[in-house]
Amino acid sequence: MTDLFERLVTASGLPPVRLHDLRHGAATLMLAAGADMKVVQEMLGHSSITITMDIHASVLPELAKEAAEAAAKLVPRNPAV
Repeated sequence: MTDLFERLVTASGLPPVRLHDLRHGAATLMLAAGADMKVVQEMLGHSSITITMDIHASVLPELAKEAAEAAAKLVPRNPAV
């Protein structure tokens, strides 16, 4: 499967990419879209959620910012101030 994939990538003219890179990219996109970390862990087959978090931690700061902004929108504001 890997050899076939590599031939298809080469024939397509795309930059070199491995099947594993697509797996990582898909997991990162799922997390960026708001998927639950536990769901992603199970889909990837990682033995623990810690492994998933360690590998995909690069996406977490942006998710944390988005979560904080979403929570801030729920706080009532005094329009007179």
